[in-house]
Amino acid sequence: MTMNLKLAKWLWRTSKGLRLQSVLNTAIGISAVLMDFSLIFFTKRIIDIATGRNGDELRWAAAFLVLTIATKILLAFASRWVGALLGVRSQNRIQAKVFSHLMRCVYNGIEHRHSGDMTNRLERDVRDVTSTITETMPAALALCTRLAGAFLMLHSMDRRLAFILIAIAPCFALLSKVYIRRMRTITREVRHTDSQIQSIIQESIQNRIVIKTLGRTGTMIGKLELAQKLLSKQIRKKTIFSSISATLLNTGFSLGYLVTFLWGALRLQDGSITYGTMLAFIQLVGQIQSPLREMSRFVPAIVGSLTAGERLMELEDTPVEEEGSPILFENGAGIRLKDVTYSYDKANGKANTINDLTYDFPPGSITAILGETGVGKTTLIRLILALIKPDSGCLEMYDDSHHETISARTRNNLIYIPQGNTLLSGTVRENLLMGNPKATEEEMVSALRTACAEFVLQSPLGLDSMCGEHGTGLSEGQSQRISIARALLKKGCVLLLDEATSALDADTERQLLTNLHDSAAFKQTVICVTHRPAIVEFCSQVLKLSKG
Repeated sequence: MTMNLKLAKWLWRTSKGLRLQSVLNTAIGISAVLMDFSLIFFTKRIIDIATGRNGDELRWAAAFLVLTIATKILLAFASRWVGALLGVRSQNRIQAKVFSHLMRCVYNGIEHRHSGDMTNRLERDVRDVTSTITETMPAALALCTRLAGAFLMLHSMDRRLAFILIAIAPCFALLSKVYIRRMRTITREVRHTDSQIQSIIQESIQNRIVIKTLGRTGTMIGKLELAQKLLSKQIRKKTIFSSISATLLNTGFSLGYLVTFLWGALRLQDGSITYGTMLAFIQLVGQIQSPLREMSRFVPAIVGSLTAGERLMELEDTPVEEEGSPILFENGAGIRLKDVTYSYDKANGKANTINDLTYDFPPGSITAILGETGVGKTTLIRLILALIKPDSGCLEMYDDSHHETISARTRNNLIYIPQGNTLLSGTVRENLLMGNPKATEEEMVSALRTACAEFVLQSPLGLDSMCGEHGTGLSEGQSQRISIARALLKKGCVLLLDEATSALDADTERQLLTNLHDSAAFKQTVICVTHRPAIVEFCSQVLKLSKG
């Protein structure tokens, strides 16, 4: 299947929720075209009546002219309302669809993409695709109607003039084909650089403290300036190309207008046409050239949409995780590994991160996973979370009555507390409810106490205290304790701690571990990745990993 055919099918599927707006805009656009032709017809008739070349009554022609103008005003009003009421909804529909796919795709599917690039695609590319489906394509259909109607109307008045003017169409089609191919390449380059700029800005703002302390503020500003210069160069290249193309088209259009005007003047001089017909000629040449001229404006929009569609297709081509009803273990569960091997880049001969690992985390056990950096501790957690799949061997979750291969469907049984600050912007309450949307205030308070986060309850706003982006306004240790409380509100039978106490002092860590031990012993299976010796005291078994 060619890329263009694949893209056309994707656009058709994507238009499913946008077709109402597209149909309404098409109907309004074609109606507006018909009103334009009515305006030309009644204008011609009124002038012919006024000059004595037509015996009809002026008042009836004037009444129809007024009615036509009033209808055009109402159609313009309807067009604005359709855009206002349905436009945002249409854009939100596509954006939500792509966003939903990204949130459900496999772990290794989008990690190689920068978040700034994906944000750019979700915003600008979605807007361009939506605009093309709901506005540009209906407008293009209306323009085709305008071109055909103007040709037929002019043909009824002067057959030779109509064919002379329409002769420009093949030249326009040939130029458009070359133009589209070239503009598509240039537009993709511009979009790529635009994504790079957004990535630089987003990453720099997120890591501004690190950049400041490294003394590399100037480096990031320089990096941004280089990307901006490249974008300026690409925009200049795009503008020059489109300007030359537009100049060629305008030359052809000006020639067409000149031919029409002189042709009409000669026929008016010899008395073969009326003043009204002469005016109709001038108006109709605009009606014929207007679609071709507008196409030169729509082509860049369509090219931009095709490029945007390709970029969104790349995101949607990412495979999603296994879907289905969650598999729940109501009365506790253990985790068992059998000959598990995993490499992050086996295709290129990269060594295995985990090699033939067999181990059992029995129900209710508390296990510390130890080892140097890079031996696969976090990789093991990702395997248990079913974020990645083993190259060979298997992982299973089990209890006394049955066992299930670990997958996205078993993830509901896991409570995961990662290293670092993972708070979302909003209140403490909103963050805690991410762990369990149905949690009561008493449950949230209990989770905060277990996580040694009583400082939240002592603040003036309590649970309604604000957390900035990445926990701004809180210390790293405070943010980490709220993150732990949030995870504890999630119902599950296996607790995964991945260096979850790294930002805590020794006394707070010991108290937290005591609280977790008292609340989790004999109830949950606990698996703890750590470098901290204090954690081992609370464990019933230790798994020490080494390279290979």
